Amino acid sequence: MEFVWLFNGEMGRFASGVFTELILAENWIRTNKLTGVLTQYPINTGVYDWAVKEGMFHVKKEEHTTSLFIGKFTSAGQEHYHYENGERD
Repeated sequence: MEFVWLFNGEMGRFASGVFTELILAENWIRTNKLTGVLTQYPINTGVYDWAVKEGMFHVKKEEHTTSLFIGKFTSAGQEHYHYENGERD
């Protein structure tokens, strides 16, 4: 499976950068002294579907199958890093 890295800056509603390699993302974050979270996302699949397939999430309630739940789903199983002023925490 292929992945990309998305950076969400502090107080941002949407990703402000998308990268194919971690080192490219970290160089950009460091250069611009950014604060936020860098998260790895699978390509060509939803995070919900990926987490279920990988056994990281198990449907336990009917609400776990609703479009609202799936549309805002994220997983702690996604590789991610926190940054403050361009430095990884």
